[in-house]
Amino acid sequence: MKIKKLRFPGSQDYELGARLDFPDEDPPAAYALFAHCFTCTKNLKAISNISRALAERGIAVLRFDFTGLGESEGDFADTNFSSNVEDLIAAASFLESDYQAPRILIGHSLGGAAVIQAAHDIPACVAVATIAAPSNLEHLNRLLVSTKEKIEQEGIAEVTLGGRTFTIKKQFFDDLEEKNMRWAIAGLERALLILHSPVDQTVGIDNAHQIFTTARHSKSFISLDRAGHLLMDERDSLYVGAMIATWASRYI
Repeated sequence: MKIKKLRFPGSQDYELGARLDFPDEDPPAAYALFAHCFTCTKNLKAISNISRALAERGIAVLRFDFTGLGESEGDFADTNFSSNVEDLIAAASFLESDYQAPRILIGHSLGGAAVIQAAHDIPACVAVATIAAPSNLEHLNRLLVSTKEKIEQEGIAEVTLGGRTFTIKKQFFDDLEEKNMRWAIAGLERALLILHSPVDQTVGIDNAHQIFTTARHSKSFISLDRAGHLLMDERDSLYVGAMIATWASRYI
């Protein structure tokens, strides 16, 4: 597997840091675009493992940091769910102009919700895979409930997640309330694969059930038995990559 470091302009004209994982075979069978979880980065070990497993099966993967995170420019406080979706669309445009438009979109946690939304504006996409994704954005509201209360009083607040502190503004929550995930799921019109652990303590398995029942066919579900939300066990993340590659082969 070959890895190429890249930068491309995101939705807010900031340069976004990225990695493109290439398979040994040339050309790749398809290109995939990966959206990381909330406040994570493209270098999360699970994402690297999933990308490696896909590349080993002939699929190139572009993984990048959303605006204001990791190696990408910009201020996280000025971003929101909509800007993440727009970054994904910008990444797809970059792939189309410099390589090949992505036929597969993959998203982890909140990134899963983002790829469902972004797919509507990426015509080349034929398959969407979500990993531990929330079925609606109220999940994030509940996760940040104490922060939201402070923001409503002061307009801005700091939140510590995974040992890192982030600044969040009121516009972040206002944007979440405007998004309709049920509409996006029901009208996806792409093959959908839902991967979720029944013991996920961060985004419960009921979210997978809601996505599955809302989506139209073609749709599939794979249970990630005993896996944690962040797929910290290498065996879990490699399994996820292998399953996505096998499933996507029917559509690419």
